[in-house]
Amino acid sequence: MFKDIKFTHMLGHNNLYPPKPAYKEIPNWYQKTESYVSGKKELPNANINETIKKCVPVFDAITAGYILFTPTDLEVTNKNGMPYYQWPDTKIIEFHPSQQAPLHPLANDLPYPKWINPWIIETPKGYSTLFIQPFHRNSIFTVMPAIVDTDSYTGLINFPFVLNDAKWEGMIPAGTPMIQAIPFKRNKFKMKMGLEKEIKKSLYHGVYLRSLWRNKYKTLFWERKEYR
Repeated sequence: MFKDIKFTHMLGHNNLYPPKPAYKEIPNWYQKTESYVSGKKELPNANINETIKKCVPVFDAITAGYILFTPTDLEVTNKNGMPYYQWPDTKIIEFHPSQQAPLHPLANDLPYPKWINPWIIETPKGYSTLFIQPFHRNSIFTVMPAIVDTDSYTGLINFPFVLNDAKWEGMIPAGTPMIQAIPFKRNKFKMKMGLEKEIKKSLYHGVYLRSLWRNKYKTLFWERKEYR
């Protein structure tokens, strides 16, 4: 049974770059990758012949949730050793001073730009949303991940980021994947340490995996995730 996640444009209409389920925005490198190193199925050594294209956990990450896109072009030039951002009429960037996160792993002693997101995002009661850099993509920038309780908070959510190379210059075109939004159900978890029972279960799973040539995890353990 599907749960609804609602995207509402702040201006009351859909712009040219509406959010999409991530499975509709699979990166080109992944689409072009062959499933087998040799270009075809071969036995034995099936595992060695399989490429990342056959790794279901990677596929699940790429296709999880929804992709939001940059709503306008963003031109980046370098002035006096610092990135300088320009955009068309619609404002797309604001800034946080570097002092607000001086020790963050992404800190580079420069102000943190943040994408101005035009979409209001709502999830059902009990569901939050993880906002993260789109998985397994080459990118000019890296977004700082965050979780928002989008069932209770329905204000605009913006996304601080840094350029991967502070000296980079060029155009980030409108429609560039900006963020991956993954809704999830909130639960309480309590950590425990596993004992002999868990070790035996893991060993049994290893036996199951060794019973098949290929598609082992997908055949024996995987459950389909759907985002529409």
